[in-house]
Amino acid sequence: MRRRTITAGLAAAALCTGALVAAAPAAAAAPTGTGQCHLVDRTLTATASVNQTLTSQFTTYGNTGGAWTGGDSTFSMPLGKGSTGWFFSDSFLGTVNPDGSRPKDSPFVNNSVVVQGKHGAMTTITGGTAADPAGIIPPEPDGRWYWIGDPTPGPDGTVQVPLLQFARTGSGQWDFAWTANRLATLDGDTLQLESIVDRPSTTGINWGSWTLEEGGTTYIYGIADPGGVRSAYVARAEGTGIAGAWTYWNGTGWSAQETDAVPVVPYVANEFSVAPYKDGYLLVTQDTSELFSTRIVARTSCSPVGPFTDPVELYRTPETGLFGSYGDADVFTYNAHEHPNLRTGNRILVSYNVNTFDNVGDVYDDASIYRPRFIDVQLRVTG
Repeated sequence: MRRRTITAGLAAAALCTGALVAAAPAAAAAPTGTGQCHLVDRTLTATASVNQTLTSQFTTYGNTGGAWTGGDSTFSMPLGKGSTGWFFSDSFLGTVNPDGSRPKDSPFVNNSVVVQGKHGAMTTITGGTAADPAGIIPPEPDGRWYWIGDPTPGPDGTVQVPLLQFARTGSGQWDFAWTANRLATLDGDTLQLESIVDRPSTTGINWGSWTLEEGGTTYIYGIADPGGVRSAYVARAEGTGIAGAWTYWNGTGWSAQETDAVPVVPYVANEFSVAPYKDGYLLVTQDTSELFSTRIVARTSCSPVGPFTDPVELYRTPETGLFGSYGDADVFTYNAHEHPNLRTGNRILVSYNVNTFDNVGDVYDDASIYRPRFIDVQLRVTG
């Protein structure tokens, strides 16, 4: 089982996606022409609790649905008629045993979608056949595979999904490397693959950590590790979808050259979120300033490109490590982000992923490990 982790510093370069980019890890200077807001000058506090409804729905479906039994990434997107698409990267399929274990021969694909209907019923969408399932975006003939980014609406009702392409570099657990950014277009009704095109990949920035649609502009967020610090970068596309030309935030404006992109905020995870909030923007991420952090934090900004405020803790994940809820030193949590489409006022929905370094034992012994968790975070802005 090939997985990412979200460690920080030099360890992150060895274990996580993304290539090291030679640049200082400082955040970009204050952007010009992006206006002012009150949000960044006020105090943000949070109270968090487990979202029992979604957590139970995914637990029940994973244990009894006979289809998806676990996955990570956990992006969401409205699909119309009140349904929500939950987009996953690596995914287990099949069944779960009565004792909560996963059969050793469970099918495994690199990406899938669980569609949740208006009234909660779930259906798993993959590629391939029932007897031989594949990811919605299947591996290439030479074995290169795809993990997904945050999906965004495309033209003519399609769904566009940023892709990170990976290839094996050896036989060891961590012997793989990112090779390219690409973009899949899915049929908006069936969610089956229509096409894949190349996306900018010159700098080693992994694009697609998040997409933010605002008017006729879509912002595309990516990550790289300047100086060993996992940091966010921003591109944008005009019009519907992100298959056209991109420009890149260079600290003061937008450039047509990917090599001009600069980091806008440090210590983000591989996946995070940026969404409008009050009169500014809210960034939610797992903290990567420390190894295997349990901290989910938020930052605010007046602009999609920053500068962002210092982090405010939202929640500490209880599953990680020997003293966590599993009592297992191999278990860790990662890639927390918000689901703005499911926000209610000041109450935001945040998911994070749970995984283990024991990919031949733990994920089969206990199917609950490799599933998303959901929390409700009640935000308060004062001052």
